[in-house]
Amino acid sequence: MANDSYKPKPDDRSDNVEKLQSMVQDTIQNIEKAHDTMEFSSDEEREKIKEKNKRREEAIEGMRQEIKDEAHDQQQS
Repeated sequence: MANDSYKPKPDDRSDNVEKLQSMVQDTIQNIEKAHDTMEFSSDEEREKIKEKNKRREEAIEGMRQEIKDEAHDQQQS
């Protein structure tokens, strides 16, 4: 029996920019921590950290673009 009273939550995107900015800050902190860890790592571990940080930097660029898009969308509303 289907529950006809179920209603999905409305799509509240009003705080997306703030959430994304927080995610960027967290990712930057992770990159910095990883740099500190590299000092005590083997060559193989250093290479893995460098690769992971590269992916983090790419993710940051994507999040920054999404922030721009969200901010633009909010201005249009």
